[in-house]
Amino acid sequence: MSVSLANFGIADKLASRRTRQAINVDRKLLLITLIIILLGLVMLGSASISIAEQQTGKPFYYLWRQFGYVSVGVFLATLVFAVPIAVWQRLGPILIMVSMLILLLVFVPGLGRNVNGSTRWIGFAGLNVQVSEFAKLFCIIYLAGYLVRHTQLVRTELKGFIRPLLLLQVVVFLLLLEPDYGAAAVLLATAMGMMWLGGARFSQFAMLGFLVAAALALLAVSSPYRMERLTAFLNPWADPFNSGFQLTQALIAFGRGEWLGVGLGSSVQKMFYLPEAHTDFVFSVLGEELGLVGVVIVILLYTYLVLRLLRIGRHAEQRELPFHAYLSYGIALWIGLQAYINIGVNMGVLPTKGLTLPLMSYGGSSVVVMCLAISMVLRVDYETRKGDRLVQNKKGIV
Repeated sequence: MSVSLANFGIADKLASRRTRQAINVDRKLLLITLIIILLGLVMLGSASISIAEQQTGKPFYYLWRQFGYVSVGVFLATLVFAVPIAVWQRLGPILIMVSMLILLLVFVPGLGRNVNGSTRWIGFAGLNVQVSEFAKLFCIIYLAGYLVRHTQLVRTELKGFIRPLLLLQVVVFLLLLEPDYGAAAVLLATAMGMMWLGGARFSQFAMLGFLVAAALALLAVSSPYRMERLTAFLNPWADPFNSGFQLTQALIAFGRGEWLGVGLGSSVQKMFYLPEAHTDFVFSVLGEELGLVGVVIVILLYTYLVLRLLRIGRHAEQRELPFHAYLSYGIALWIGLQAYINIGVNMGVLPTKGLTLPLMSYGGSSVVVMCLAISMVLRVDYETRKGDRLVQNKKGIV
């Protein structure tokens, strides 16, 4: 009497297992992203309730808008996940040109929107789109492709190192014109990090670092406004009602939070004392309401998120998928730099910059682009795992 696998349902179980594997992605990355987004919605709702009530008469106006932005981001992320990574690799040179174009559009009269002295947004259909967020992602995609196409040139010759940075300098220059110094600094630092991971020599970094430092120093001393912004964080109490106002209010928020915070929704600083409480300084409100424990937890969440992204990139590199690896590395560096700079600004260890806290601060452009970036890394992980399964099948491993 012959016995088949079907008699015991083993074939069905194996088929079900293969189906689960086929759609498997990094669930830890999904989970940590979801936790940060949900925590961001909670803190944004708390931080914005006073200003939303004053401006619109609706206490949860900004919360519902942010929830809408998150929904759009998740929807677009599902579409992006379906796009093979090879498509993004081919589109890299086009996307760098698109990034320059959209950055130029903010200077078109009637199209660009000026907010707080900066022209960073394109307005249409009642929405303001911060194009620098898209430009950063497009530049990372381009640079990942460049590192794949010119690996040996980057590692052996100076022109291979300089060429992509010269192109990125055009983007940085346009960002400085807006002005958006924070975005320019993050983009340049991310590009440098990607070049380092691509194998560029230390001597090249030393030379470029010196030139960048000299250029930044020249920019700072050429404008009293910039110099004031750069130095105010060193002693904000010297002028607590003018140049040091934002930082002193943020530090008061952290001081009131102590170990466990004053309680969710009980912040005093968000009530018109702390400017941009629901955008750039939402972390200060979190520190006041959730205390040192909440601050440490958020820092650990971002650290784990960045490490997870780097791990996916490392896995792709081990499987000889260089573009996948560099794309993941670039996104990890970008999110990590932006998160830690925002945290540093809130805590007074870095000069004030107009950078959002990724996935937490209010802003449609930021949260949508971050969702797209995370989706791309999930696709990297999916394709890497798929390659692993193909190798296993060839070896006869089930």
